[in-house]
Amino acid sequence: MATSPGSLLVVARRAILSNTHMTVFLGQHQGPPALFVARHIFALRISAAVNPSRRHHSAAPLAQELAATRTENAMSIRGVPLTLLASEKEEAKAVLTLFLKKQGLGSAAASRTINKSDLFIDHLVSQLHSIHKSRYLVGRELTTLEIRDALIPYLENLLQEHGSNLVDVVEEFPNMPVKEKVAAEVVSPNVIIDSKKLPDLTVKSRKLKAMARVSGSVPTDQLPQHVLYLIDLGMELEDIQQVTRKFPAFAYYSLEGKIRPVVEFLLELGIPKSELPIILRKRPQLCGISLSENLIPTMKFLESLGLDKEKWAKVIYRFPPLLTYSRQKLMSTVDFLYEMGLTVPDVGKVLTRCPNIISYSVEENLRPTAEYFSLLGVNVAVVLQRSPQTFGLSIEGNLKPVTEFFMERGYTLEDLRTMIQRYGTLYTFSLEENMMPKWEFFLTMDYPRSELVKFPQFFGYSLEERIKPRYALVKQYGVNLLLNQVLSLSDGELDKVLKRKLKQKNLKESL
Repeated sequence: MATSPGSLLVVARRAILSNTHMTVFLGQHQGPPALFVARHIFALRISAAVNPSRRHHSAAPLAQELAATRTENAMSIRGVPLTLLASEKEEAKAVLTLFLKKQGLGSAAASRTINKSDLFIDHLVSQLHSIHKSRYLVGRELTTLEIRDALIPYLENLLQEHGSNLVDVVEEFPNMPVKEKVAAEVVSPNVIIDSKKLPDLTVKSRKLKAMARVSGSVPTDQLPQHVLYLIDLGMELEDIQQVTRKFPAFAYYSLEGKIRPVVEFLLELGIPKSELPIILRKRPQLCGISLSENLIPTMKFLESLGLDKEKWAKVIYRFPPLLTYSRQKLMSTVDFLYEMGLTVPDVGKVLTRCPNIISYSVEENLRPTAEYFSLLGVNVAVVLQRSPQTFGLSIEGNLKPVTEFFMERGYTLEDLRTMIQRYGTLYTFSLEENMMPKWEFFLTMDYPRSELVKFPQFFGYSLEERIKPRYALVKQYGVNLLLNQVLSLSDGELDKVLKRKLKQKNLKESL
């Protein structure tokens, strides 16, 4: 007589809760029922790690607990559209990827783990439904931030429980042998083999399904509504496909619930319609954020930090991801700016002019760069105000080579400090493509090397379109001008200065 998954589950749960051994039990019941039990047992182990209050059970309420578990799972899935489930899986995958990278995994390693984590991703989605069941009952979709806020604490608890074995937990779910001896005995080698025979909806297959929804082979009138809307907005189908390839959840976004409200809001801010496709290509996750609960409150919060609310259109165009960061991340950067000596108005100007500074890691980018400039004797606050983008550069790959470039050419540390504080952008230029060719031409000009200390902005002008033509014009007049005058004056002002200098020269020669 076949044993049902339900009856097997009752026996298995009693065994694991009473610390009895299950190897023989599973050996006698191979196939789908036993595999079902193994999956449920491992879910129990993880649930116990996160909810310690559920670790201790008696045999008496076991049937009631089993019924409650089934009821919870049914409530969490019932009525949820397949497209929404697919979108949530992609969101969960993104959260897990970022979490793994935060633990030190490289992009390639994190990607490999995600490719093996389908069952675990399904488990994360189940957790979402359990945590936010009331939202699903009223038909309300979760935002990207809500999904992240729900899953990260869960993953942190798993990390605390399993430590360096977390990757194994993710990849082998539900068959990962966890630390307790009982759990290790529950999962037999045969079950692991059987689990590989299960339908394996890999990340690649999910991506292919998402791509199929926006494929050019689909008749235009059968494309999803939000795709047609975006095409009408000016977004090329190829761009939509590229976004979907990188962020598959985008293929399942609701037009009325997500995309249209965000697009209309951005238009109201003054962003030209022609720029919206660019913004959505850069940060499609913007469409997954609730306007009333996340996006607008984040904008108000940034305005309270000094960001110019009249320039939101430019800020969002410059750095669309800004509004998708958590307040904790925003404040970590702002607190650092205050620590470096910037005032509230200064911080507001930096956020407005260079909003992508929020994307720089405080500990990996901002603080080490500040320490490097401090060692050179440079006023860090001045560089942050004038050239905040410098703090996103590599110390070894960008900053040190530029410092060495000038020191090797006879400039002192004091000269370099003066140049940096006058023109912090100096460090953002490429040595090979920018600074070296301009330096070679500067050596042919009739200026002492100290002229670059006075006017390091020389390296910010185009060699072929500004420096060479302007210098040739000055030589043609046969007069002497400061390097600053040669390059920074407008064409009309330069013409006046050259004629005045020529007149003075002719007057002196005639006397």
